[in-house]
Amino acid sequence: MRLRKVKDNLHQTWMIIAIAIVILLPFIIGAGLIYKSSFILHEYPIKDILFSSEWKPQSSKFGLLPFITSSLFVTFFAIVIVLPISLLSAIHLTQYAKKWVLKVTHPVIDILAGIPSVIFGIWGVIAVVPAVQYIAKLFGYTVSGYSILAGSIVLAIMILPFVLNMMIEIFQTVPEELTEAALSLGASRWQAIKKVILRKAFPGIISAIGLGISRAFGETIAVLMVTGNVVKIPEGIFQPGYPLPALLANNYGEMLSIPLYDSALMLSALVLFVIVLLFNLVSRLTIIRFEKKI
Repeated sequence: MRLRKVKDNLHQTWMIIAIAIVILLPFIIGAGLIYKSSFILHEYPIKDILFSSEWKPQSSKFGLLPFITSSLFVTFFAIVIVLPISLLSAIHLTQYAKKWVLKVTHPVIDILAGIPSVIFGIWGVIAVVPAVQYIAKLFGYTVSGYSILAGSIVLAIMILPFVLNMMIEIFQTVPEELTEAALSLGASRWQAIKKVILRKAFPGIISAIGLGISRAFGETIAVLMVTGNVVKIPEGIFQPGYPLPALLANNYGEMLSIPLYDSALMLSALVLFVIVLLFNLVSRLTIIRFEKKI
């Protein structure tokens, strides 16, 4: 009996330690980034770095505005592309299609999710970039094709299986009794989906979008290969961009002998970290606020 109690306490201790690691990990990462960024923040005000467009490390100019703007643009247009596709696909697969269709589709989605990002990047270079170049010509622009739009399309395809899988699971958790009750009252199938299922699943949809945005911000290689990597605030979707993850991937480990260069890159990582946290916080607050109304 005593030995059993000792084993239970031991297992409980390990579980508490595991939970503590999960909870403390974001704070540890944030603390490390803050420490490494503090060196440049002692030399320059934070607003001069965040709102400056000049990125010339050799001249000690570390403006992050072009990178922040590019990240926001690429992520925003990727979500605009992926949201209707994933939402309508999830509705069809869970509400209209036969069960065997979902069984066939699930492995395809998993295969798409498992493709390495560099493959998406190569596909973007050989297919998406020429397509964007052609589309731009239709609007009277002559561009290389390496642009915000190309990065958004590639990024949307990369996060599509991630968001779609979550939305399918969300719709499957809605009790069938709610749909049957709406149908028994004379509602059409689409009215039941719009008025009952979407309303019930809305917090989960917001959560899926928030996690999709977080995932999109962190993607590096594929976006790096098709956005053009030009240090300039993009003036349109056909203009090249330079997202924050691409900045880190391209430059970390190079020219770190330049004073404050390493700290500037760590500050860009901290900015990326904070943006992702803010998006998750906003989505969480939206979910809580909506759940109170239900």
